[in-house]
Amino acid sequence: MRKLILAAMLTSAALAAPMQALAATEIEFWHAFTGRLGELVAEQVDTFNKSQSDYTVVASHKGNYSETLNAGIAAFRAGEQPDILMVFEVGTATMMAAKGAIKPVYEVMADAGAEFDPDAYIGSVKGYYTTTDGQMLSLPFNSSTPVLWVNKDALKAAGIDPETDLSTWQKVGDVLDKLKAAGNDCPLTTAWQSWIHLENLSAYHNVPFATKDNGFAGLDTELVFNSPLQVKHIQTMGDWAKDGKFVYKGRRNEGGADFRAGTCALFTESSAGYAGIKSEAKFDFGVRPLPYWEGTEGAPQNTIIGGASLWVMAGQTEEEYKGVAAFMNFLSSPEIQAKWHQDTGYLPITTAAYEKTKADGFYEKNPGTDIAVIQMTAKEPTANSKGLRLGSFDQIRGIIDEELEAVWSGDKDAQTALDSAVERGNQLLRRFEQANR
Repeated sequence: MRKLILAAMLTSAALAAPMQALAATEIEFWHAFTGRLGELVAEQVDTFNKSQSDYTVVASHKGNYSETLNAGIAAFRAGEQPDILMVFEVGTATMMAAKGAIKPVYEVMADAGAEFDPDAYIGSVKGYYTTTDGQMLSLPFNSSTPVLWVNKDALKAAGIDPETDLSTWQKVGDVLDKLKAAGNDCPLTTAWQSWIHLENLSAYHNVPFATKDNGFAGLDTELVFNSPLQVKHIQTMGDWAKDGKFVYKGRRNEGGADFRAGTCALFTESSAGYAGIKSEAKFDFGVRPLPYWEGTEGAPQNTIIGGASLWVMAGQTEEEYKGVAAFMNFLSSPEIQAKWHQDTGYLPITTAAYEKTKADGFYEKNPGTDIAVIQMTAKEPTANSKGLRLGSFDQIRGIIDEELEAVWSGDKDAQTALDSAVERGNQLLRRFEQANR
């Protein structure tokens, strides 16, 4: 009887072995996308999974950007981290400082023997996520830059030429006057106020947001976004808010719903607003470059990216890392990257994807969709315009949001608010510096 049982067990094990050998290695991918973007991520993952049988990527939504970062940190501490974690750009310094928590992308690719050419990626995108000697730490995934979205029908209704020049903030101000006079209740709104109206404002006018090359050159950086240019811009927006020409909707992208519904005429938002606007807007819309202040030397320079990159977490198996490398190469391929760019409005992360999109005639059929790429690549980035790498920046953004809200409500003038934000933010930078020496 014992021999029969043993024989059955051996037979069962023998039958199971080939099945186990054929089982695909699972790759966990945590991200922050919902809605249309969530659907497009799911489509990418499904396409990859069907393209081969060695790996299965399992994508999970973990909340907004901040919540996804916090979920990844908590999971690492518990030894339950995913293979791939989406982290928004302001979390870059935090991830770099998380010793032992990540495996740099260049190492993942090298160890897996995967083809990988960092020079294939657009410089202004790649630079945000690389070391000073050009080693890529995380893979750019959804990189965007701010633009000005225009409700052409709202301009027409106010007697304004829908193709009117909106290249400078002075000209935007003139149009806001006309919209308000015509009875428009929401001439201008914005998403991501710190990212657009301080971080990108600074880069676009080639003035520092912080010392030490905005944090790229060391941890002992200090915030300096309370200079005359930044104060002028925020005070102007505060005055517009007082007059009902700028309507504040919230810290993230709450204003997006109002613009897509047609209730706001102008909207400063990410280029990636394209996916939602294209699918929901029932009006004629256009996209323009982010305005700049005429008379500022060197402006417009270049805007900087937002969005997120994909970080590979430490503590995974060799086979999982091979799967991660395969998935990242898939995401970077010209066909997949061009489709992602065209569907979402995010920047193409490789030159090949940009050239393919151009060759496909996409920009001709969809005027303005190349503005984000041109705005990012027209000039070589300077120390003030290649991005930000600051510790605790998610919390610093919270401080900035709070101080800007005091300006919009009329409780503070711009100089007082920005001085306070700089002082409070520098306290957080000193704590981060002390903790990561």
